[in-house]
Amino acid sequence: MRVRIVFSLKNRGAYVPFHHQYLIAQFIKGVLVFGSNPDYKDFSLFNFSGLKGQTKISRKGLHFYSSKVTLVFACTDKPFLDYFMDQLFKMRDIMVGNLQLSPESFETEEAVTVSAETKFLCISPIVLLPALFNDESSKRFIAPGTDEFSDLLYDSTISRMEASGKYSAEALASFYKFQLVADQDYLHRLQESHKKFARIYPLYDNDVRFEVRGYTFPFKLYAATEVQQFIYENGLGHYTAKGFGMLDLANNDAIQRQEDRQAIYA
Repeated sequence: MRVRIVFSLKNRGAYVPFHHQYLIAQFIKGVLVFGSNPDYKDFSLFNFSGLKGQTKISRKGLHFYSSKVTLVFACTDKPFLDYFMDQLFKMRDIMVGNLQLSPESFETEEAVTVSAETKFLCISPIVLLPALFNDESSKRFIAPGTDEFSDLLYDSTISRMEASGKYSAEALASFYKFQLVADQDYLHRLQESHKKFARIYPLYDNDVRFEVRGYTFPFKLYAATEVQQFIYENGLGHYTAKGFGMLDLANNDAIQRQEDRQAIYA
């Protein structure tokens, strides 16, 4: 399930860094650690986007000038989602960076239909390699067209599906088909305009700052429908519970609805 959470912004013009998912992740961790249910203290099978609204760019980051901002939160586990939303809406004031937010409302996104061949867009960067202390290997560049790129994402996806406890060993073994095909036309256009689809992003884990390489580009995924659905609801790659790897379907009406809302929130 996916929900679109709407916050009121109390201090228009306030800003967050361009990549601010780590600030949201820290807030969500606080909700879970200090929430009323200790069973969810270390829960991590969820995914979320960055904040969206009317913004302007400065050297400091993204300045928000809309009266409201939105956040997409996704999770397969409905009891956890209900618990998180209940805890969130008990709070009147929330600080994310310099933004003073107040939860106002939420809307459950319509269910989507995926198939064994699905085209995705990246809402947030996909991380292929886990971060290691005093080790730079997580910043290594891997070309999207290589088997290694797909294999790393397959391994992390199956590992997370297994950890969820929702799939039998037989089912997991049947999910052997997994191939990611990048939109080469998109990548060529970026290269011609000297723009990047792979960047280094900050990541905080146990109060330690790491850096990881994240990739953002459209792609087509060939995999079992169960795998496609899991990825859509829980993200792709490493650190999905820290705001990485959120996807949307290409040509999804939700994208247009978000653009319409941003115009309304101005």
